[in-house]
Amino acid sequence: MMKSLAEREELQRSEVNGGGGGGDDEKWVADSSVDYKGRVPLRASTGAWKASLFIIAIEFGERLSYFGIATSLIIYLTKVLHQELKTAARSVNYWTGVTTLMPLLGGFLADAYFGRYATVLLSSVLYVLGLILLTMSATVPSLKSCGSNDQDCTQPRKIHEIIFFLAIYLISIGTGGHKPSLESFGADQFDDDHPEERKKKMSYFNWWNFGLCSGLLFGVTVIVYVQDRIGWGAGDLILTAVMAVSIVIFVIGRPFYRYRQPSGSPLTPLLQVLVAAIRKRKLPYPSNPCLLHEIPKTANNAHGRFLYHTHKLKFLDKAAIYEESGAPAEKESPWRLATVTKVEEMKLILNMIPIWLATLPLGVAVGQTSTFFIKQAANLNREITHGLILPPTTIFCLAAVGMIISLTIYDKLLVPLLRRATGNERGINILQRIGIGMLFVIATMITAAVVEKKRLHVAAENPKTASQTMSVFWLAPQFLIVGIGDGFAIVGLQEYFYDQVPDSMRSLGIAFYLSVIGAGSFLSSLLITAVDNITRRTGKSWFGKDLNSSRLDKFYWLLAAVSAANMCVYVLITRCYSYKNVQRRVVVADCYEDEARENGGSMA
Repeated sequence: MMKSLAEREELQRSEVNGGGGGGDDEKWVADSSVDYKGRVPLRASTGAWKASLFIIAIEFGERLSYFGIATSLIIYLTKVLHQELKTAARSVNYWTGVTTLMPLLGGFLADAYFGRYATVLLSSVLYVLGLILLTMSATVPSLKSCGSNDQDCTQPRKIHEIIFFLAIYLISIGTGGHKPSLESFGADQFDDDHPEERKKKMSYFNWWNFGLCSGLLFGVTVIVYVQDRIGWGAGDLILTAVMAVSIVIFVIGRPFYRYRQPSGSPLTPLLQVLVAAIRKRKLPYPSNPCLLHEIPKTANNAHGRFLYHTHKLKFLDKAAIYEESGAPAEKESPWRLATVTKVEEMKLILNMIPIWLATLPLGVAVGQTSTFFIKQAANLNREITHGLILPPTTIFCLAAVGMIISLTIYDKLLVPLLRRATGNERGINILQRIGIGMLFVIATMITAAVVEKKRLHVAAENPKTASQTMSVFWLAPQFLIVGIGDGFAIVGLQEYFYDQVPDSMRSLGIAFYLSVIGAGSFLSSLLITAVDNITRRTGKSWFGKDLNSSRLDKFYWLLAAVSAANMCVYVLITRCYSYKNVQRRVVVADCYEDEARENGGSMA
């Protein structure tokens, strides 16, 4: 223990001197993380890819389980629980919404109290319990949807519905802690102040999503095939076993991880800045930003890195104005005096709000892939060869293929070329990457509308067979395009919300990204209800009892128009956005820079 304290002091002295002693910088990790014994981590034996591979492995298992359930959910609700199409779509959207909004709570608890590693373990146990319950609902005779002699019943047992929904919402709770904590825990394995590790971290989000897509591929092919040919219970049993094994793999990697200690509620410092700024709203601004309060050079900022002062949202700067009260600054209440770094962290959160709102239509559009897109596939010819019929959800694997292609080309080809062309370490900045993904999503909705119009035409011409003569591979373009778009937009959102939040709330940052999809799912349900009511009053509803009596093509055109209009708003917002501006390897500068660098070159 004494040795550990000595090492910490040496590292702090190195930081104060501007990172001198290159050998120590290479040997030890000086980013406030610790190893599993609470010591300063050795760079050679902890973190980076040697640790993140264990983390990507459990992500594979979790995504396999999630997509094995999510992509088949609308089929289960309509075929087993006999819900109408619009009711089933709303049920899926509600579940997806809860699943992707719960991480706001899970991320907060991970950052504030439990730590990311412990939160992943606890939430994974809840996840497995949900999977066990789901397996029981499909295999235990007294809990099945129908009795053994009544497999074609039109009204499922009430006990089955209760157990089924209890199971999937228990999985939602598990996902709420698992998703934000695991992804941010993986990114924590890379030192932002180490040039090589920082570049690896930029690739981490791409390979994280590669693991995610691999889980998705197995989920919508192998698992869905088992569900379709053997039974729902067999598929659920496989998902439970895989998730249990992935937890064991995650625990095996414990000695290789770097850990961040929870530092209390990350929201409290933000509230302190707001209260201090309001209290001192009548004070004049200082003539020089150097006069604003910051921790002295000799102090160690244990909860994150120092940020440069910026000139936006200047009313918050008043929180860092020192009042002549006679007491030293370090003894002032944080509710009356905040540091420049804390003020800038508050600015970061406020700057994120317009970006979050502008990405919600993206969440609405992406939500259609697991509802109406899958239902379209169920109404098309899925026969590959004689006797081999694809389950309807298997077509979803094309979205994963598109995403894998997109990520591979982007990471291995485009980024190196763009780095040389733009001089930006990322190639293009994060918001540009998200914007490119939005364009692909608009193209997806247009393609889906054209294909659905064609399907309705075929169904009208063939009353007996409907659209069963039309190949399911007509849907291939819309799934591929949305997958390519996800490689830009979804990965960009992950990186943006992890990177641009304060260092103390990075699990919560990943939860913000997930909340875009969650809020988008709820908005999708509200939009379906609104469009259903409006179109019913003006003639025939766009959402009938089944797909052939609906007009999903018009709904897709509506989503394309909304997404295109939102894209214009997004461009205007991003043009005046300022990125997080970090002081690297220096505890505090002699003076704050007058102008924050606007581009990604200074980003964490």
